Amino acid sequence: MSATETDLASTSPNEPHGTAGQAPTGTVNLMGLLLHDLTERELVDHVVHAATSGRGGWMVNPNVDVLRQVVADRSVRALVEGCDLVVADGMPLLWAAAVRGTPLRQTVPVSDAIWPLCEEAARRSVPVFLLGGAPGSAEAAASVLADRYPGLVVSHMSPPVGFDRDPAAMDAVRRGLREARPGLVFCAFGFPKQERLTTQLRSELPGAWFIGSGGTFSMVAGDTPKAPPWVRRLGLEWAHRLRLEPRRLFHRYVVDDLPFALRLLTWAVVARARSSAGRGSRRGGDR
Repeated sequence: MSATETDLASTSPNEPHGTAGQAPTGTVNLMGLLLHDLTERELVDHVVHAATSGRGGWMVNPNVDVLRQVVADRSVRALVEGCDLVVADGMPLLWAAAVRGTPLRQTVPVSDAIWPLCEEAARRSVPVFLLGGAPGSAEAAASVLADRYPGLVVSHMSPPVGFDRDPAAMDAVRRGLREARPGLVFCAFGFPKQERLTTQLRSELPGAWFIGSGGTFSMVAGDTPKAPPWVRRLGLEWAHRLRLEPRRLFHRYVVDDLPFALRLLTWAVVARARSSAGRGSRRGGDR
């Protein structure tokens, strides 16, 4: 175990903060990062109810790649720990939690949750904003969602490359958000850019929920096919995506993430053994 990983495992992980961030269920510690144990239905009810009440928040959806970056970079860790909800995406995190002896009930990828979130937003008259994504994907996804859920008010904006370094372009984004006044903002620029951007934009809409969304818009629009359910259950969604984009994803998935997934499972085994040993020592001391 590296020095950084040891520090992460031994220090206090992120805690939910603020009224809107008080999740309705417990949490699970994976390598020092606290994940909220929410089902999809609980997440939808919690987020949309908070948005209707004007209580904003911020959700991040870590998978193995995100957790790897959290472990490796303290600034990224601090960024994620600033979120109100941290909800697992990906079977390896579910497996690691089970091996650790603190199981999560399910993973809740934003690419799945966006549908019931928008359905509930339409029912409760909560406007939605799609920010970012691949060129054209936000507009296409907005059209799909509006057709699927009559009554949904959904706006979109795809800023140009480099907009976050251009004050005028950032002002345009802020102006667009203020004019739309959404309760849910799906922010799709990839991790951790979308999270860093959220820290700059939340003050514009303190009553809205910002949700890091990665490649979700392309999936909603149908440009990027989702893996079949059985592939996802086996934890092989990465292989499905690697087949679609081998040049872009090979190094991330094969060189970086596969070894880290094994490291995560090893950490879970060791953490469970230490926990069991600790309980045994306490029982022995009570005799």
